[in-house]
Amino acid sequence: MSTMIPMFEMTRLLMGAMFIGSLFGVVPGLADEDVAPGTGSLQQAIARAIPGSVLHLKPGIHSGPVVVDKPITLQGTPESIVESNRQGSVLTLTAPDVTVRGLTVRGSGMSESDLDSGIHATKTAARARIENNNVRDNLFGITIQGAPAVVVRANHIANRNDLWINFQGNGIQIWNSTGSLFEGNRIEGGRDGVYIHTAHGNIIRNNHFSNLRFAVHYMYANNNEISGNVSRNNHVGYALMYSNNLKVLHNRSFRDRDHGLMFHSANRSEVAWNQIRETADKCAFIYVATRNTIHDNLFEGCDIGIHYNGASEQNQIWNNAFVNNRTQVKYQGTAWFEWSKEGRGNYWSDNAAFDLDGNGVADVAYRPNNVVDRIVWRYPLAKLLLSSPVMEVIRFAQSQFPALYPGGVVDRWPLMAPAES
Repeated sequence: MSTMIPMFEMTRLLMGAMFIGSLFGVVPGLADEDVAPGTGSLQQAIARAIPGSVLHLKPGIHSGPVVVDKPITLQGTPESIVESNRQGSVLTLTAPDVTVRGLTVRGSGMSESDLDSGIHATKTAARARIENNNVRDNLFGITIQGAPAVVVRANHIANRNDLWINFQGNGIQIWNSTGSLFEGNRIEGGRDGVYIHTAHGNIIRNNHFSNLRFAVHYMYANNNEISGNVSRNNHVGYALMYSNNLKVLHNRSFRDRDHGLMFHSANRSEVAWNQIRETADKCAFIYVATRNTIHDNLFEGCDIGIHYNGASEQNQIWNNAFVNNRTQVKYQGTAWFEWSKEGRGNYWSDNAAFDLDGNGVADVAYRPNNVVDRIVWRYPLAKLLLSSPVMEVIRFAQSQFPALYPGGVVDRWPLMAPAES
């Protein structure tokens, strides 16, 4: 008696096994797939993929635009290029739990209103992971539009730089995302490195920014952390505006053009352990910012250490180091502000003071600005008279009669040495 299974019976059993396997999310031969380059091949592979599968993109050009509407992984090498030929966004993620890893993504369209991007995650793309990609020659690099809990990590983003700066896109643009992490990315060229608007409870850390307008640009984004980032040769390092309860920690700004840190209408935040060096204009500009704690920062080698606006009230500023700035503080109002806390002030490199009791605190208060500064700020040509006997008389009179000071910053416990960081 023959034990061979008829062909029709084998086909029926195989189809039954595939059906049972599909109930458990496993279909033989379809879980992973190698995708050859070409026109339409990647979109077709996505159409036949099952949730949880991995598409390995072979080296070559995979034509876009491409929509990823299933929770799958796209993975490749830098030679695996997804290119859109200037049409829309190159990759659009519309499903949750999508991973895009290790690809080169380039050639988006040019519509700013449509946010034409290298990788665009819509609000339904929760928990997307975008890692180790080379995203270049796009209008926007990576845009997150409402997707929560995404991870954007270790990508190299270099947007188009052949446009007027206001027409360039941002490296990473974030809107209405919560609980997301943007970490270890290198962003160069384009408008802003990270632009975040109305997105709360996120972390931006350990990213490198260069040759941009703003390295990090915050608007109406609360309860976020900005930590360990490096801004170099940008117009502004960290522009933190209209946002509350921020943690701005351990960031660095080197040779940015206008401001290392611009704190505008940002309140109840902590700014600590940051280093801002060699800004051509201001290390920091603090404008209409209240109830912040600013401590243990280094402001070094700038034209102005901190430009402080009089509407910035109830801030605690202590344990900072102001080193070799041409003007340590610029404040033009008439109110008095004490920059110290619990008997500990700041270090001022131009403070020729004594410490007779050896407690590390100077014996007399330090005032960074005087009447001569006010005269020069109001009448710039008065710089020609800085060494004149008239100015020396004003300085001497003011030193003997502190009541002549018109208001400003006073540090009653200036430090004799910078605090150890």
